[in-house]
Amino acid sequence: MENKNFAVGLDIGTTKIVAMIGCYNEYGKMEILGIGKAKSMGVHRGVVNNITQTIQSIQQAVEAAEASSGIKIAKVVAGIAGQHIRSLQHSDYITRKDGEEVIGEGDIETLCNQVHKLVMLPGEEIIHVLPQDYKIDGQAEITEPRGMYGARLEANFHVVVGQVASIRNIGRCIKSSGLELAGITLEPLASANAVLSQEEKEAGVALIDIGGGTTDLAIFKDGIIRHTAVIPFGGNVITEDIKEGCSIIEKQAEMLKIKFGSAWPGENKDNEIVSIPGLRGREPKEITLKNLSKIIHARVVEIIEQVYAEIKAYGHEEQKKKLIAGIVITGGGAELKHLKQLVEYTTGMDTRIGYPNEHLAGNSDTETTSPMYATAVGLVLNSLEKHHTQAIEPTLKNEELPEYDTESKLEEEPEGQREITKARKSFFEKWAERFKEFLDTAE
Repeated sequence: MENKNFAVGLDIGTTKIVAMIGCYNEYGKMEILGIGKAKSMGVHRGVVNNITQTIQSIQQAVEAAEASSGIKIAKVVAGIAGQHIRSLQHSDYITRKDGEEVIGEGDIETLCNQVHKLVMLPGEEIIHVLPQDYKIDGQAEITEPRGMYGARLEANFHVVVGQVASIRNIGRCIKSSGLELAGITLEPLASANAVLSQEEKEAGVALIDIGGGTTDLAIFKDGIIRHTAVIPFGGNVITEDIKEGCSIIEKQAEMLKIKFGSAWPGENKDNEIVSIPGLRGREPKEITLKNLSKIIHARVVEIIEQVYAEIKAYGHEEQKKKLIAGIVITGGGAELKHLKQLVEYTTGMDTRIGYPNEHLAGNSDTETTSPMYATAVGLVLNSLEKHHTQAIEPTLKNEELPEYDTESKLEEEPEGQREITKARKSFFEKWAERFKEFLDTAE
């Protein structure tokens, strides 16, 4: 296989950094060729706070992935998350010079560029401008305006905003690790790609990605992302609570959480006790599993309630915005026992654990289909899809279809569908290209 068929996803998390190499197999499913994992040292709540340590962790993860696959990594697609990410709803419009001409790609780009000029808080930059639905001359609920007539084009947008410094720091870490940044993807979107089916996105679903430092939320309805949020709590806060509550060291607290932890105190009997070795000559500590569950339960409920407040803010109680597919939980935190039952009890919504095996080849081992690798799988998938559409485009150009012209009349437009595919190169990708140029000049 040639190198151009591979894609590498780099998930820079608070607890771990994962480098994953993947390619499409002959059935169009993603095959994982190599995976490397390193403890994340310089990241706090999704934000880089120590450049040197982060570079070392990235290099370790990349070297491990190279060793397991025998492939040299040059380019990566990175994920971006962290407590600095926020989103807002915005409506904007343009008045077209000539309503007798059909709406084309140029009009939509003009409208989106107009949104990019919104004034943000100091140090913030728009990462993502996602059109929700369009309105042409007052006619609402139009999902595809290309090829239609109209003088006034309006749209509702979902705008994702992040801190410039945090984004630049991730770029700097990747460049200093000797890698090229091929693109940036919002992590909740990557996780959603890996664990959600198209039917769920159409029906309405809330994806909760519980990571080490943050919990990401992405809400989909009618196949479109409607709401995103980042809650600055994750699995590490639960570990911290166990450490404080049981007076033990962090390593032991993490092990207790993974091996014996449960989000539902009622599941443990009063006489179930686990013994923890004492520090240097001290007596071992005995901890009841019921108390352990109570500590975990209190913090998990707090996280779920914050996520549920975001789901309510989106307005899921309205008939039109109802999330029929309920909730999907993924990320490392999703492996906590009885979490599914607790989420269902707290929110009253159907819940399932999201495994990233929706698009993976059938022979993938159980480790790589664990929820903790959802973001890494999603990043590789996004990159592969991008390469795939770029590979298709030259063949389309060779067909005897006239070049799309925004001024052409409706009857001259048999190739409109091709233009829609072309438009799928999201504005976020264009932003990523601009960001790469910005990094190069910032040397």
